[in-house]
Amino acid sequence: MRTRRSTLVLAVAAVAITQAVLTGCSKGTETAASKLPERTCFDVFDRSDLGPLVGNGEQVNVSGPADMQLTAVRRGATCSVDVDGKDRFLASATRQPLEQSFFWNAQLIKPPADPLPLGDKGIVYDTGARVLLVCKGSQDSFQVELSLSGSTDQVEKGESRPLFTRLMKKFVEAGRQQTRCGV
Repeated sequence: MRTRRSTLVLAVAAVAITQAVLTGCSKGTETAASKLPERTCFDVFDRSDLGPLVGNGEQVNVSGPADMQLTAVRRGATCSVDVDGKDRFLASATRQPLEQSFFWNAQLIKPPADPLPLGDKGIVYDTGARVLLVCKGSQDSFQVELSLSGSTDQVEKGESRPLFTRLMKKFVEAGRQQTRCGV
């Protein structure tokens, strides 16, 4: 009888210890995406969009304006997400007159960037994407550069370019609306 009771006590203790260890481990591996606001970065991206880039962590900080409604005076808007003090995601929109140009030195990007069939010109590379929108409206004409970049340490090899392409599709759609491109 005493042996059965000892065995039962040991079994219960082993289960309790295992549960405590597993619970402790799961807290350390909680994804930072769960700590993001439901929608973030100009209200364009949701938690699941940024999950692969933000990875795991305790402290999540999102900074930037609520929108990217750019004007001749407010020419830029940037949103950044960092996790435990490390930059994980950056989205920016920059407006300038048509007569000026954006310069992308694609030759410096290694491995080489791929063309991205979005907007008027676009490229995607392992750590980000850029798109140029030429906005010719009835009252105002300008151009907007949309840029995304992120830490791909947590992204599986070969998955970063498709990820940035999906994110940029959403960003271009929102960018056209919020910057009033072509209106």
